[in-house]
Amino acid sequence: MKKINISARILAHKKAVVVVFALIALVSAVAQFFVSVNYNMVDYLPDDAQSTRALEIMENEFTATVPDTRVLVMDVSVQEALSYKERISAIDGVFDVLWLDDVIDLKTPLEIADAETVETYYKNGNALFSISVRAGDEVRITDAIYEMIGEDGAIAGEAINTATSQKMAGNESLYASILLVPIIIFILVISTTSWVEPILFLTAIGVSVLINLGTNIFIGEVSFVTQSVAPILQLAVSLDYAVFLLHSFHEYRKITNSPEEAMQLAMKKSFPAITASAATTFFGFIALTFMEFKIGSDLGVNLVKGIVLSFISVMIFLPALTLWFYKWMDKTEHKNFVPSYAGIGKFMLKLRFPSLLIVLAILVPAFLAQSNTAFTYGLGKLPETSRAGSDAIMVEEAFGLMTPIVLLVPKGDVVKETELVQDLEKLDYVTSVISYVNMVGPVIPPEYLDESITSEFYSENYSRIVINTNQGTEGAIPFSIVQSIQETASSYYGVDALSLGESVTLYDIKTTVSKDNIVVNLFTVIAIAIVLIVTFRSISIPLVLLITIQSAVWINLSIPYFTETPLVFVGYLIISTVQLAATVDYAILLTEAYQHHRREMPAYEAIVKTLDEKTFSISISAAILSSVGFILWITSSNPIVSAIGLLLGRGALLAFIMVVVFLPAMLLVFDRVIKKTTLKANFYEEK
Repeated sequence: MKKINISARILAHKKAVVVVFALIALVSAVAQFFVSVNYNMVDYLPDDAQSTRALEIMENEFTATVPDTRVLVMDVSVQEALSYKERISAIDGVFDVLWLDDVIDLKTPLEIADAETVETYYKNGNALFSISVRAGDEVRITDAIYEMIGEDGAIAGEAINTATSQKMAGNESLYASILLVPIIIFILVISTTSWVEPILFLTAIGVSVLINLGTNIFIGEVSFVTQSVAPILQLAVSLDYAVFLLHSFHEYRKITNSPEEAMQLAMKKSFPAITASAATTFFGFIALTFMEFKIGSDLGVNLVKGIVLSFISVMIFLPALTLWFYKWMDKTEHKNFVPSYAGIGKFMLKLRFPSLLIVLAILVPAFLAQSNTAFTYGLGKLPETSRAGSDAIMVEEAFGLMTPIVLLVPKGDVVKETELVQDLEKLDYVTSVISYVNMVGPVIPPEYLDESITSEFYSENYSRIVINTNQGTEGAIPFSIVQSIQETASSYYGVDALSLGESVTLYDIKTTVSKDNIVVNLFTVIAIAIVLIVTFRSISIPLVLLITIQSAVWINLSIPYFTETPLVFVGYLIISTVQLAATVDYAILLTEAYQHHRREMPAYEAIVKTLDEKTFSISISAAILSSVGFILWITSSNPIVSAIGLLLGRGALLAFIMVVVFLPAMLLVFDRVIKKTTLKANFYEEK
């Protein structure tokens, strides 16, 4: 009665409820434009990460930064290249333009200079500059460089990748929405009997999505992964709550003439199911907040906030909105477009033995495969169809790969620094080392030179050494280079030697997320298991459900191993949590119905009836989540977002197949065990 009284109060003020939610959504829609988006992955490393500490020292001690972007100018003489260098340096926000004149004396004929060093910067009449740009201003700066170098020139590296991602983010979100909304409306139309009902669903969840985006203003900043994934994922995983409520409303309207009473009863009946569904998703997303790599925790906070807001919207806003427009629902009724699912249960159960054998046969290989997939840790390569993607290929073909690493060591000991530089020059894959002791000379005291010369190499406390390598930013060889440089520097300076650069950042990300993987997955499984134990008051049912969904997760994540496709590790880590949290609802829905029927009939008949009744509902949820994933995959040029989309789309389909084929077989096989390990099971027994 208490719940009905609360619902009665909500419905008694339905107009006020609708107006308040509408106003909050409107304010939030405006507020979201004042939330900044961070594309810099290094900002999300733990504070004690090596590259984080190095970057802090770099910013405090030096005006220079890490040269992480390369600019290619075609068909120029040495003098013309020097002119381009001056013009690029003059662009506001461009720092540390490194070229050939920084590593050799151009007064010496190039023919007698070290060929490998020369060809790192000047080759076949083409000049390659290494630059760094001000963070947050990448779009303006790269546009200015493009205007200078023309269509024949090229830019490759972190700055252009970030600028391209920023430019594409807004257009891609709009494109994804244009594709997704009609698909979701179509799915909802065929699953309901009113043309207006899908609009109510989307309005209720859409309002909660807008409020979630707007409340990010109190956080101040979100990651590019959160901005791209969180809104669309919130919509997909919480749409079921609205479906649960309105389906219950329809059922009660058949037994009462009062829409208000029908809605009150619907709110009471659907509350436990919606709460259980939201709780599993909530705790699954909470696991992401425990990641040390803060992109995961940033996404986790937003998704947790979104689930809570969706729950509130469905339990308060949607009932009020529905009663305001229920007459329109009646006027726009249409026939049921879905054929009867009667008989599908018997068909599915014919597959129970093959499904058990197949899943049990591939489970261990799938687990081992997903643990041994080749991973990438950065943004990866942008599409070749984008200018940034084609530019990267052009630069690599003209000059090969080059990744600079900056080393910071304590200032003062010239002899030790000279020996370190000599050792660094001997390392494999190192093409050049730029430091005071080998560019100016160890015998010339820096205090005798102009500060404009020495400031590039020395700060008050540190010496800055730039090491150029001829490898990419990540992979076995680049990471081994980082290790070699760090070990060499540590042999001279111990923990006081710090390195930074894109490859160092990615190496730190690899180290961090590898630890996160164990913590996040363990927390997710334990948290969801506790929710399932409370929901079903059983020890065995949570185990059966978790095996079912976790198997789908492992199969999904093992596919890149068998196809020999590198997988973005951030996507792998997030999806291993999100897929479990978002699709365990399918298993809950089927198992709850099975328990209900099992109290009235034998196990076989109970599972047949359950499949006949629930296969369609589960297919609708899976279709929506899968559509969301595949559209993110298709529309996003950001490799991390695209990878999350592909894994999510494929994972939802795999979870659906496992729930309607493998789970029924498991429930039948373990029926007796479930009966004995479930509190007050009250299963039907034939006399």
